[in-house]
Amino acid sequence: MIAAILGIIVILVVLLVITGPGSSGGAIVPAQKCADNTIKYVNTNLVQPGSEVTFVSVSETKGLYEIKAKYNSREIPIYTTRDCTLLFTSAMNMNAAQATPAPTKAPVKSVRPSVDLFVMAFCPYGTQAETVIRPVYDLLGAKANFHIRYITTVQGSTIDTVSSLHGNAEAKEDLNQLCIIKSQPGKFWEYIRLFNEQCYPKWQDSTAFETCRKNVTATLGIDSAALASCTADADGIALLKKDETDSNTYDATASLTLIINGVEYSGAHNPEALKQAICNSFETAPAECSTTLSTASASAASGGCG
Repeated sequence: MIAAILGIIVILVVLLVITGPGSSGGAIVPAQKCADNTIKYVNTNLVQPGSEVTFVSVSETKGLYEIKAKYNSREIPIYTTRDCTLLFTSAMNMNAAQATPAPTKAPVKSVRPSVDLFVMAFCPYGTQAETVIRPVYDLLGAKANFHIRYITTVQGSTIDTVSSLHGNAEAKEDLNQLCIIKSQPGKFWEYIRLFNEQCYPKWQDSTAFETCRKNVTATLGIDSAALASCTADADGIALLKKDETDSNTYDATASLTLIINGVEYSGAHNPEALKQAICNSFETAPAECSTTLSTASASAASGGCG
């Protein structure tokens, strides 16, 4: 499978590599110049707002340029033709032995399924998964137990000792969202919608981000004093610690990870597919399961941070 990276799927038409001008007819571009152009192109067109790919190295392999880049603390390969006109997100060795796919696990059924979505507040895959699962929650929230879980590492008793993939600022927002779930759960999903639309793209600008977050909180009438109290005391850290324990239990190390009745979901990421998976986990599916939801997938929802 050709991997999808940087929050979108790059569609590669293989015939262009064989017959198009990028294969042999175009003038060869020096490796470093091609790498610079590629990194600029990726940052301009492909990555999520507020994030950036940085250059690591470039080399020639199998008649292509292999450009190693870093994104969200992970090194990724990007391939281009030597005339720098076609971009690939992965290369497949057709001579290598292919791993046997793991069998799909049968759903575990219950009267009221438990749906646990493990995310990170600043992960594009997690934020888009929240958007995808929202209509499923609206449809089945009264019949199943939906939980948003946060992937962090708690090393002490204060928020400054909590680490998350995108830094301590992400850990603080993870806790902020957990405290909204605890104290004002009826406002959580609308907070998530506005936060992901308006504030998440600004997470790397601390001043703009904080202003946006406070505006969203005020707009929804969220009790800021209760929120501040929760995020500052030991009970708030206990919420993060509980999610860390659950993450370890289910080996949920990447945002997003979706667990339904203890079984990790591995299907398509669109509202209808998620609805079907949850409905298959009821002992007796409710009438709501006959409603058809959208089959449109968010661009980044099939990847992960972790």
